Amino acid sequence: MTPPELDRTCALFLDLDGTLLEIAATPELVVVPAGLPALLSRLHHALDGALAIVTGRPLAVVDSLLAPFSASAAGEHGVLLRYDDGTLEEMPAGIGVPEAWRTSLATAAERWPGVLIEPKPHGCAVHYRLAPERGNDVWRMVRALVAEDHPWFRLIPAREAVEIGPRAASKGHAVERLMSQAPFAGRRPIFIGDDFTDEAGMNTARALGGEGLRVAEFFGGDPAVVRAWLKRGVDLLDGRLAAGPVAMGLSR
Repeated sequence: MTPPELDRTCALFLDLDGTLLEIAATPELVVVPAGLPALLSRLHHALDGALAIVTGRPLAVVDSLLAPFSASAAGEHGVLLRYDDGTLEEMPAGIGVPEAWRTSLATAAERWPGVLIEPKPHGCAVHYRLAPERGNDVWRMVRALVAEDHPWFRLIPAREAVEIGPRAASKGHAVERLMSQAPFAGRRPIFIGDDFTDEAGMNTARALGGEGLRVAEFFGGDPAVVRAWLKRGVDLLDGRLAAGPVAMGLSR
């Protein structure tokens, strides 16, 4: 499947891990390519600010990874939104995983080498990439904490991980909120993601007349190809490249 070419009517919504960045063994080991912040800055300028990072990471971590680039963003799967003018919106306000749950998760992880806890301001992720044999144990543990019909929290599947997060938040809701305001309003949204939590963002983009692009289907599962497509897009927008068919054998 071939991704579309960017034009100045687009609004870009980009997942981070597995989309812009290669998945690492642990969240702390992720590597940000040297040219990525500058590339995002060019895109942000070319689209008049209509670019947002929509990720499961907390916003503070996103800003640290992509510095000096900073723009509209949705952190923790849409729990915290940052608009183009810097305004923050928490959805829903004041909801966070109980400390007793965090303690239970940390205690269990101590018994299971390779199982890692990633605390977040509103949620908590449990990674078992380094101990895949513990996957069933991890899921039994989190299901014991969070019932399927829990009114405030839900379980969010991810690649060799599971997260407890506020039920009311989603990447789809984040896209909808951002698209309701400048500089996104009236544009054609394009959401690019690689994981289960990105599906809501992709579906919302399609419902608003845009596109949802899965990394596996449109970019061969390779974040380097996503980055190359973004570079080609901004080169086209800046007039540095002639329009033509999109080649999927893009160089890194």
